[in-house]
Amino acid sequence: MISAAIVGLGRWGRNIVEAASGHDRLKIIRAVEPDVDTAREFCNRHHLDFGPTLDAVLADPAIKAVLLATPHSLHPAQVIACAAAGKQVFCEKPLALHRADAARMFDACRKAGVLLAVGHNRRFWPSLRTLRDIVASGELGTLLHIEGHNSNENSQSITAGWRLSEAESPGGGLTGAGLHVLDAFVSMLGPVRQISAQLHSRKAGPPPLDTAMLMMDFVNGVTGTLSTIRATPFYWRVHVFGTKGSAEVLDEATLIRRVSGSKPMRHTFPAINVLRAELDAFADAVEGSRPYPVPEADVLATLAAFEAALASMKSGQPVRCDGQ
Repeated sequence: MISAAIVGLGRWGRNIVEAASGHDRLKIIRAVEPDVDTAREFCNRHHLDFGPTLDAVLADPAIKAVLLATPHSLHPAQVIACAAAGKQVFCEKPLALHRADAARMFDACRKAGVLLAVGHNRRFWPSLRTLRDIVASGELGTLLHIEGHNSNENSQSITAGWRLSEAESPGGGLTGAGLHVLDAFVSMLGPVRQISAQLHSRKAGPPPLDTAMLMMDFVNGVTGTLSTIRATPFYWRVHVFGTKGSAEVLDEATLIRRVSGSKPMRHTFPAINVLRAELDAFADAVEGSRPYPVPEADVLATLAAFEAALASMKSGQPVRCDGQ
């Protein structure tokens, strides 16, 4: 059994705890949350020891892994501290707000001999897994273009806190929702060469009313577009176009394939507990049975594109991605 601690008991940290409940290989036994009063009832219900700081967790030899669901700017220092203490690390996306920080984090964990797993949970959607297989198989022919959208109206209920901070969540909805799509793009097509991006804000909020739009050129010659809106109901789409057909994912369970001369083929997949699947993959990687399915190279390429998009939003000009 991998004894673990969760750091951060906001909405997403609590979702992770719920997903790990009853896990046969990963057991969350401690929690770190500065706002002890709001965490007390939740921790008591889930039988978690808890406290306000990470130091006690890092000093506890019984804790083998640390799961981070904290503000993005805290990730670099926390991950590096966990590595120095010999803890396996699971960190929610984005791993960092700068590619260079993420590279330092991976390097620290590699030198310490511990895993650094990044929580890109949409990768575990059955529909998106199938789309990646379709793209890799070559059945779409020569790949030409990819389109994506992720909107999420969670911002309507967030009226305060770090998620509304430009320093923590730059680029409008790009950090929270759009990054899922950008990661999906990179997982299928590899690194982005250049990005042109715009951020249009109708009202600062809360809740904020803004749209983020990206146009990108991938190293492999494919073009792409991505958009995200924070104040409209949930909507997801990733659509890959090739010379022999196209395929798009509309949600966790729905994929549509199109081939010339045929009606669209709709595939529906059984629903799964996506966060549980992500934690299963983390446990597999800690135990050494299989690699964690979000490679370091993909994380760094996604963050390079993310940084370029933010720079383009500020300059109004196309920006080349780091390393390209």
